[in-house]
Amino acid sequence: MIPSAIQSYLRRHRVLFERYAHARAVTATELVDALNVPSARVARSVIVLADRQPWIVVVPALATVDLRQVRHTLGVRTARLAAESEFADHFPDCETGAEPPFGELYGLPVAMDESLSANERLLFRAGSHEEALEMRFQDFARLEWPLVASFIQPLSREEERRYGASVEDSGAPA
Repeated sequence: MIPSAIQSYLRRHRVLFERYAHARAVTATELVDALNVPSARVARSVIVLADRQPWIVVVPALATVDLRQVRHTLGVRTARLAAESEFADHFPDCETGAEPPFGELYGLPVAMDESLSANERLLFRAGSHEEALEMRFQDFARLEWPLVASFIQPLSREEERRYGASVEDSGAPA
């Protein structure tokens, strides 16, 4: 269930959104599979400590955050993934691991990978492992004013073969 604070926040700012109930999905891959949509449309929130300041870094569901790029873009000395115990208190009404990208609501700055801006609509967790939320990218950008830059690592050769290359290009037998 999407927490009422999130729903109220979106309604108060007149942001239209759709809710999608789905089978319990804890990992980003499970969420993409449960929603049965292209992974590029699904965004996930990663909590990063940048010089001990928590940030919500929003990236495509199957992407890996590039912490070196986070340090460079934010102009900080250190950046690391936060442990759940370091951020759970910021999201008291959310299931751990289902943090939404609403930094304004939860008192955290938001950074977003630029690749997500190519989507007209985004799907993401909103405090629940059994329900997702979809809204227009423009509405999200207007609501959160995220820092938009490149925050993800390029795909490995194996990932390129798995997600981006055809069978003929991979060298695998047809």
